[in-house]
Amino acid sequence: MTIQLWRLDCGVIQEDDLNIFSDTYAYVGKSKQLAASCYLIKHGERYMLWDTGISTDALGKPLRGPGATGESLSQALPQQLNKLGIDPKQIEIIGISHYHYDHTGQAALFPQATLLMGKGDITALRVPGSARAKPLAHWLTGAGKLEEVTGDKDVFGDQSVVMLDLPGHTPGHHGLLVKLPRQGYVLLSGDVAHFEENYAANGVPIFNTDRSESLASLDRFKGIAKNLRALVVIQHEEADIRKLPAFPAYAQ
Repeated sequence: MTIQLWRLDCGVIQEDDLNIFSDTYAYVGKSKQLAASCYLIKHGERYMLWDTGISTDALGKPLRGPGATGESLSQALPQQLNKLGIDPKQIEIIGISHYHYDHTGQAALFPQATLLMGKGDITALRVPGSARAKPLAHWLTGAGKLEEVTGDKDVFGDQSVVMLDLPGHTPGHHGLLVKLPRQGYVLLSGDVAHFEENYAANGVPIFNTDRSESLASLDRFKGIAKNLRALVVIQHEEADIRKLPAFPAYAQ
């Protein structure tokens, strides 16, 4: 079975108050530029996207200065797929780690795809008036095919791509485990951690929905990484993203 993994550019975020990522005040007065990354997986002749990044509303916007929004996007996902010779309509599955805007922003560009997302997050999005629901309205209203994931999800039925149940950041948060023929295991973090220091210190953001679940999920994630000798990719950490080949090359 051919399994390939591409890293895609889904934007950058300027975080001027890094301390929101620590409920123990670990980053007072610090700032950081965070990546918003997405991933394309080819399984045989089938294609899956993992996370869909920042909305195209941020295309060409500066991170600072006049017109700045704190996020910037240089190119949309369909453009990047086209460079690989892939029609966006070929995307069969979208797996989304959780409901935050920087992971759901371009989902609506792939209405034909089945959406896989944690049941806890879908439940939260269905609360009337949820501002986070808009990017996923196509699926939440029943127009698109939706699977509400509980626990782990073996996406293709052969353990090569597994959504990992890692709640705490949000109620239905998931990471992704990919088994590549040559590279071996790759662990995509979702937002179980946001950057290297945060990951090393088991830091819990102030906006996580459950502290104890967050810590348990970090413990599970690190245990999987150790036992499978997996390549860990923290999705908001630019240095981690560079562990994978630069686009348009892929890991296999």
